[in-house]
Amino acid sequence: MIVIKNKNALAKMRQAGEKLSPIVEIACREIAQPGVSTAAVDAWIEKELRKAGMTSKAKGYKGYKHVSCISVNDVIVHGVPSENVILKPGDLVTIDVCAAWNEYCADMARCFFVGGVYTDQAKRFSDTAQRALDIGIKQMVPGKRLSDISAAIQQEVEQHGFGVIRDFAGHGIGKRMHEEPEVVNYGKPGEGPVLLPGMVFAIEPMISLGDYKVRIAKDGWTAHTADGSLAAHVEDTVVITEQGPQILTRLS
Repeated sequence: MIVIKNKNALAKMRQAGEKLSPIVEIACREIAQPGVSTAAVDAWIEKELRKAGMTSKAKGYKGYKHVSCISVNDVIVHGVPSENVILKPGDLVTIDVCAAWNEYCADMARCFFVGGVYTDQAKRFSDTAQRALDIGIKQMVPGKRLSDISAAIQQEVEQHGFGVIRDFAGHGIGKRMHEEPEVVNYGKPGEGPVLLPGMVFAIEPMISLGDYKVRIAKDGWTAHTADGSLAAHVEDTVVITEQGPQILTRLS
């Protein structure tokens, strides 16, 4: 069942997004610099979440020990922060954080190049992930179907020759990090539940420069592209309103 959020719940989710967004954006722009470990970035995020009065929804989830997932280069999602992963200029990194305020969640991921260094191909690739997210979000209007989001994301990614990851998906969100429905990043339009005001989804395209197949590392979390190609992942928490989609996890 897809939970329709009331005004009180939506107000708390908006506040969660307002608190979380600057933390993740600063982590990407200022903290994740060349020579810094992903563990150090995670530690900074944890400190800032505490200062903001937020509760991590990742730490403790199925035994996970960190407040963020930090995925580098061929890691698609669920990259485990480590003292041994030192960021280098040109690394393509995603920082993914879900945290709650007053019991309600916001979930977001940002993809960026360390030190602002990138090749033209890598930049086209990461830009495609962001466009796919934006295009998917535009489908979040009352009366559309759930799969309209998925189909729009897939079309944008594949028309540029990139792969759409099948093994992971976006999701509903509210008091829990993962609620119904699952929002995959591929499919035919016009299928699934009708979208209604008050529904809130975490939309998160995950794409690969090569094949879409996935390899899970021995840690049980880190998901690599099976062919070692570059991966990109972006995410926003979005509420459907009568006036159209409202993104809760972007700086105003």
